[in-house]
Amino acid sequence: MSLRSPGFRSDGAGRARVLPVMCALCGTDRHLTIRSVTDLPDCPADVVLVAYTCGRCGRFSEHPAHVADLSAVLGRREQKGDVLIFGGHYMHCGQPMARTGSELRRLSAPLSTEDAAEDTLDVYLSTRVLRCTCGFQMELPE
Repeated sequence: MSLRSPGFRSDGAGRARVLPVMCALCGTDRHLTIRSVTDLPDCPADVVLVAYTCGRCGRFSEHPAHVADLSAVLGRREQKGDVLIFGGHYMHCGQPMARTGSELRRLSAPLSTEDAAEDTLDVYLSTRVLRCTCGFQMELPE
């Protein structure tokens, strides 16, 4: 880790230290919604790139963080917000979503916008259905 990399600061002994997962403006991690977690090459395995927004002030932050700090935020029952992709799993309400089946969806569009032609272009898309324990559901292309 280099101190010149964004998101790192000196620990006073010339070594790099990552920033805590908290809003720099509000000074707390209580209102954070984690947006993404990405692996950082050339960093220890316990350091990832995390992006989040603060629900109190609306500030967006992205920086390297320790997985343990991130886990403390994600492990809260009140953690909510959008769907988070973490390690290939889709999470909502802080829990991995379960696959509940597959669907075949038909998308149609007219071949021309000039005439009210009866001919349409149809596309069939196979999707997988994911559901959260709270009832939230989404479909993803297979």
